[in-house]
Amino acid sequence: MNILESANPAKRYGMVVDVNRCVGCQTCTIACKHANDTMPGVQWRSVIDIEQGSYPDVERFFLVTGCQHCAEPPCVPVCPSGATYQRDDGLVAMDYDLCIGCGYCAVACPYDARTLAHEMKFYYGEATVQERHVAHKERVGVAQKCTFCIDRVDEAHARGLTPGVDLDVTPACAGSCIAQAIKFGDFADPKSEVSQLVAERDNFQVNDFLKTDPQIKYLYEVPDSIPGAAAIAPTDDEQRDPNNPLIGKLQPFWDYRAAMNFTMGGTGSGLLTVAALLAAAGFVPQDMVIAAAPVGGIVIAIGLFFVFLEIGRKLRALNVMLRPNTSWMTREVYVVIVLYPLLALVWWQPSTGAMFAMAIAAASFLYCQARIIHAARGIPAWRAPLIPALICVSGLSEGSGLALLISGFLGLSIPPALVAVAAVTSVGILVLWLLYLATAQRERLGLLTRDVLKAITPVYTGVMLLSLVALGYGFATASAIAMALAAAGFVACGVLWKFTVITRASHQQGFVLPHMPQRGAGNRAAPHRPQGLPAYRNANAA
Repeated sequence: MNILESANPAKRYGMVVDVNRCVGCQTCTIACKHANDTMPGVQWRSVIDIEQGSYPDVERFFLVTGCQHCAEPPCVPVCPSGATYQRDDGLVAMDYDLCIGCGYCAVACPYDARTLAHEMKFYYGEATVQERHVAHKERVGVAQKCTFCIDRVDEAHARGLTPGVDLDVTPACAGSCIAQAIKFGDFADPKSEVSQLVAERDNFQVNDFLKTDPQIKYLYEVPDSIPGAAAIAPTDDEQRDPNNPLIGKLQPFWDYRAAMNFTMGGTGSGLLTVAALLAAAGFVPQDMVIAAAPVGGIVIAIGLFFVFLEIGRKLRALNVMLRPNTSWMTREVYVVIVLYPLLALVWWQPSTGAMFAMAIAAASFLYCQARIIHAARGIPAWRAPLIPALICVSGLSEGSGLALLISGFLGLSIPPALVAVAAVTSVGILVLWLLYLATAQRERLGLLTRDVLKAITPVYTGVMLLSLVALGYGFATASAIAMALAAAGFVACGVLWKFTVITRASHQQGFVLPHMPQRGAGNRAAPHRPQGLPAYRNANAA
């Protein structure tokens, strides 16, 4: 059955989870694994165990997590192949045959709901008869996630049944919950159970400040009995605790290969932009841009090669071109298609028009890289508002440094305009870095991330200042060694901060709860229930 045709545009499917009812039994996680035949280590549905406080003021409750099927899903627009898409009924679905396994959707997800399995795994080392029978080879090397048991939902439409009412066509987690804490249904139907629960009960959405409108809504009070409470801000120790389930872990999807792409791509495109603009304007000799064209092209190509290495399904690499309407990764590929012929033209027959065109294409590539990382909303350090400016200005600073090295290698006199560009962009990136660090807490970068950023700041600042001093001294004295040191410093600073932000400060969002139930002991104990059993019984019968 074509799932696009089966989706009913009048529907808006979602879940309601009663946090007070959930007992943390993990039945829903097992039911999900059984229904979807997920591999070892792959959990589409999870229940996290949250303990807060210290004796005797302690609190413990459980939170059902997984794909939230957001009304505004960050994972959909970033996907370059269209493998992740949103149906008319609101479900965020996957086409495994289109996915290239780039991991972009995984770093864009603020709910840690995506998994990439790069090889087939089995529970006992070798596949059992059952595992061979239900193996899903189409999920290897690609992104996968909870689908709200989309096949059951579509079967309901064909059979005239109602998901959330008829168990055969209800997601496995909701149908198996022993406490009836998980309810599934149609939020577009005001008469559905999920709609009535949300209308009548206090509820919250996880990470609501991101404005994704997740379609899992959590009830946190007991009617006529125990009111909910405002969330308690975690202490510094809790924020630094790697075992705290609410604190985001270091993302495993983009590693040194992604860092190489942003480093090499930024340096190469920055070089081409600076050299071509200055040469077209007559501030530097054409010999520089003729030399810069192949160097910049090779540097960018190296970065793109590392991206290729990170793709899980390499034979599908051309699928990256399928979503230019929303994905900056796709747009970057189209810019590359334009950029390289312009590089060849400038190298073979430079002209003012060709150099301006190459500069625009190179600057567009740099801007695409900035937007790629900024769109990864699941990583607070990447979605910070200053990231696009940091990427762009740093690329120009690194490119200026590389242009200085090329000038020295060719034996050209250092043009004042190039020195000015290097100085301005390097001062600019230093100021932006310090602003990025100063606004980190306001932009909700966690303490683990901020600790990493602070650790490299003295080195980054020191190297940048020394490079600026060397630049000034080299220009004043015509010292090639000083110029080379300054240039190397600018490039090194770019490498340092990009590798740090992408591989070591890339903690996931985690789970921010605006409210929570009142459960526990000591000062965190629930208030006394009102007198009389009827209210208590009604509350527990709801």
